[in-house]
Amino acid sequence: MFVRLSFVLVFMVLTSALLRVAKPAPPAGGLLVVANQKEHTLLLVDPDNRRELAKISVGVNGHEVIVSNDGRFAYVPIYGNSGVGRPGTDGSTIDVIDLRERKLAATIDLGKPLRPHRAEFAPDGLLYVTAELANAVDVVDPGTRKVLAEIPTGTPQSHMLVLSPDGQRGYTANVSAGSVSVLDLAKRKLISTIPVAKSVQRISISPDGRRIFTHDQDAPRIAVIGATTNKISDWIALPDVAYASEPTPDGRWLLAASMAANHLHVVDLQTLKVARSLDIPERSSEILIRPGGEIAYVSGTGAGKIAVLDLRSWKMQPPIDLTPGVDGLAWASIKP
Repeated sequence: MFVRLSFVLVFMVLTSALLRVAKPAPPAGGLLVVANQKEHTLLLVDPDNRRELAKISVGVNGHEVIVSNDGRFAYVPIYGNSGVGRPGTDGSTIDVIDLRERKLAATIDLGKPLRPHRAEFAPDGLLYVTAELANAVDVVDPGTRKVLAEIPTGTPQSHMLVLSPDGQRGYTANVSAGSVSVLDLAKRKLISTIPVAKSVQRISISPDGRRIFTHDQDAPRIAVIGATTNKISDWIALPDVAYASEPTPDGRWLLAASMAANHLHVVDLQTLKVARSLDIPERSSEILIRPGGEIAYVSGTGAGKIAVLDLRSWKMQPPIDLTPGVDGLAWASIKP
C-alpha cells in the first residue's frame, strides 16, 4: 500500500510540473533588451538563438531602455507619441520591468510632463534621465522610485545622455540647438554648453571618458569633444550623415550608423578615418556592443531587425528578426 501511495504522489507531482507553462530559460550569456516604440512594448530576446522570449506592454511611447546594474530591472522612459520637437503627447513616467518575472513592476511618476527619453545609471546606482520639456536631466533614486533633483541643461531638446565612467560628468545632445551640455553630476549644475552644428543627434563617449562624440545632422561629420577642455578637438569626416555611434570597449574603433544611407561606418579612432563601411537595416537608430566586445547589435527601427556584427571578423551575421519599431537597446546579464 505504501509503495502504491508513493507512486501516486510522485506521479501527481510530475504531472503538475508538466502541466505548468514554463517560461523559456534565459540564455547563459544574457538577454538583449529592446524597446519597441511602435508596439509600445519591451522585448526580451535570446541573442544567441535569435528568438523573442517575452513581450511586455509599456506606455506610449517608450523609445529607450536601460537595465539596472544588478540585471534585475529594466527602465523605459515613456516619451510620448511624437518625435523630438514635434507636437504630440508629453510623457511624465518611467516604466519599471521586472526581468525575472517578465512583467511591469512599477511606474515612476516624474511629477510633470517632461518627455523623458534617455536614461543612464551612474556608478553610485542613481538613475539619470533626460527631461526634454524642462531643459534638464532628472535624478531618480531607483530604490525609492522618487525624483531627487533636476539638473538644468540650459538648452531645449536635451534628447540623449552619456555619463563619464567615474560618474562625475554628464553630457547631453541638444537636438535643434545643435549643442552639447556638460553637467556636474555631484554638484548638480550646468558647467558648459558647447556649440556644435545647426542640429545634432545622439551622443557617445570613449571608454576612458576623454572624448565625446556627437553627430552633425546637416553634414556628414562627427564632432570630437575633449573632456578636459569642453571644446571640439577634431572632426571625423564620413561618407554619410551619422545618426548614432558607439565606441568599442578597447577604445580603438567607433561604430557610426547612418539612418539615411543604411550604412554602418567603422572609424579608426587613432587616425579618425573610416576604415570600412557595412550595410545595415532600414532606419537603424541605436548601437549596442555586447559585454566582452565581440558582437555589436544595431536596431533597425524601420525594418524591424537587429543587425549582428562580429567585431573580430568584421562580418555581418544573420540578423535577429523582430517587428518594426525596435529602437533602444540594453543588455541584461540574467541568472536563471
